[in-house]
Amino acid sequence: MGKPRLVVVGNGMAGMRCVEHICDLAPDMYEITVFGNEPHPNYNRIMLSKVLQGGTSVDDITIHDWNWYKERGISLHTGETVLRADPGQQRIYTASGHVKPYDRLIIATGSAAFLPKIPGIHKPGVTAFRNIADCERMMEASRTYKHAAVIGGGLLGLEAARGLLNLGMEVDVIHNASYLMNRQLDTAAAEMLKRELTQQGMRFLVEKRTERIFGRKRAEGLQFSDGRRLGADLIVLAVGIRPNISVAEASGIPTNRAIIVDDYMQTGVDRIYAVGECAEHRGIVYGLVAPLYEQARVLAMHLCGQNTEPYPGSVPYAQLKVSGVEVFSAGLIQGGECETALQHYDGVKGTYKKVTMKNGRIAGAVLFGDSSEGTELLGYLKRQAPVSALKAQPTGGCSSMAKTAEAMGDQETVCNCNSVTKAAIMETVWQDGARTVEQIRERTKASGSCGGCRPMVAAILELATSLGAMKPAPAAAPVPICGCTELDRAAIRAALSRGSDASVQAAMLRLGWKRPEGCPVCRSTSAYYLGIHRPGGGGEPMIRVSSSPSASPGGLHPETGRIALELKRRSTGWIMPGQIRIAVSAGPRDPAGVLVHDLGIGASPAGWELYAGGHMEHPVKEGQLVGALPDAGDIIDMALSCLALYRDSAYYREPVWEWLERYGLQRLREKLLDPDERDSVLETMDMARSAEIDANSDTHSEERTVGI
Repeated sequence: MGKPRLVVVGNGMAGMRCVEHICDLAPDMYEITVFGNEPHPNYNRIMLSKVLQGGTSVDDITIHDWNWYKERGISLHTGETVLRADPGQQRIYTASGHVKPYDRLIIATGSAAFLPKIPGIHKPGVTAFRNIADCERMMEASRTYKHAAVIGGGLLGLEAARGLLNLGMEVDVIHNASYLMNRQLDTAAAEMLKRELTQQGMRFLVEKRTERIFGRKRAEGLQFSDGRRLGADLIVLAVGIRPNISVAEASGIPTNRAIIVDDYMQTGVDRIYAVGECAEHRGIVYGLVAPLYEQARVLAMHLCGQNTEPYPGSVPYAQLKVSGVEVFSAGLIQGGECETALQHYDGVKGTYKKVTMKNGRIAGAVLFGDSSEGTELLGYLKRQAPVSALKAQPTGGCSSMAKTAEAMGDQETVCNCNSVTKAAIMETVWQDGARTVEQIRERTKASGSCGGCRPMVAAILELATSLGAMKPAPAAAPVPICGCTELDRAAIRAALSRGSDASVQAAMLRLGWKRPEGCPVCRSTSAYYLGIHRPGGGGEPMIRVSSSPSASPGGLHPETGRIALELKRRSTGWIMPGQIRIAVSAGPRDPAGVLVHDLGIGASPAGWELYAGGHMEHPVKEGQLVGALPDAGDIIDMALSCLALYRDSAYYREPVWEWLERYGLQRLREKLLDPDERDSVLETMDMARSAEIDANSDTHSEERTVGI
């Protein structure tokens, strides 16, 4: 019996990303056929504005060239329009008369430019801005004509206008709202954008409604509802998109605004799926690349029979860079639907930042002039982080990009479109020798879709280069913890857990120890992970808390002692990977050593600050600010949560400073500044502590057995 037949209707970014995943996950599982109505292989539609602006060719934005399909045995039919599917017979029918049977069908027909019902819209000289053919029409017109009008002051319209300026045309942008990008920006950011683009040569007519396009043989201009006219030789329509659902409608597949799908991209008809801009998930149709790629991944794993989390929906965002103007927008922006949590305007640098909140949680963000914090803010939105997370953010400025890059956790996503983490970029620099953003893009796809993360990729490239001397040896074998085994500490931690083996000797035998009896290093390490050994020993507490008894003028805080006592009480009996020292200070004048202890708590005008990763011996490390909270009870919970995270993820005898460098300061902040996350961490710790107490008698017995 042959392979099941997978037919994909649509050769665009979402459908081909799904096919790409399938080829990676199960390259021999399906016989794949792809139909596309354009005469090109799959290209990056988001980068069309770069082609229009000059300096970028169609080949430069091609994602999968002809050879890519051929090498994977994919049958590609370009310039072929699919009319309908017959779910009963499991066949599709094309406009040219082609009939193709399928076992699984993916509809990935994307969307088309929305064409408003304006008289004269079909005249020569009027074009949409949606595909390569539209770009070619605009470039051809620029060779003959000089005045263009772009209808639409949104993201696509502004990119088209910038491209036309580069082609040497005079450009007027007509927008029916009172300010530009009114769906993504507030009035302050929009006014800054308008001012900048005006300086670049664009002209704007806002609150204008086009009544008709006039001209005898071809378009000669626009007439507005107020009676005013505007002459133009080329008219570009950029007023939105509409999902292409004609195939679904002709095939009896349930639709609303788009094709209705469930959390695994299944339509209302068996064996037929939809993905991308033609799909409607939980009432939402997404038009940005990151959500479409997330959908494609879920569908590919589902079709390959692999376990996957359902698609939960996405947080849409917009990122615009027109001739050096950086704009980022995500979530709720308008005043009627949220409140302003933070707002900052710098007229000298030309930057603006606004973060909104709803019910105490971050709800949206607008950045103008410097979008370096966009990735971090988008992460907050996805996690519905509390507003308190903003307190630990790096402040804006010329070095904010570098600060953000340095503070990011290794597993934090940098490129949302292609799900590329900071660690993946760092490894590409260290291990593959990447030295430019372009080389990183070639190897990881970071910044290869919308391009919005390119500044952050560049910052991480600079960070990785500066830390080059600290890079891990490429492809080096793991460093064993001792001469008794080939396993390093990460491998041992992954292989052992409480109760996984009856004794240390049993674990060593199972894992192929060179010396069955082991040595003090590996015996104590193994016993710790098996839950039958407590580091330190001798009755010394695992967690030591100190506070200065001095009452220096202006320094002593009445709650310092209470915090220290509460930390001691609640952490008594905790088994940790290593000894922990905590300092509690009443303020800057209280010499408790907050910055050189594993954890440090200090009073401040805003309440209490928590520092982590200090070390007073070689190598000397200064503690890093994790966060600040106004209430002493909350700072106690934050400190205990930090200890719980260290306990859960640190290696045996790994110092806190070393763990923090590996775990990531930004990742730690995201966990600890979210009250729900803190509660969850402490609840998990309490459950683990209860289990340890229940097993206490067995623990002492086993310690005597292994002779530690």
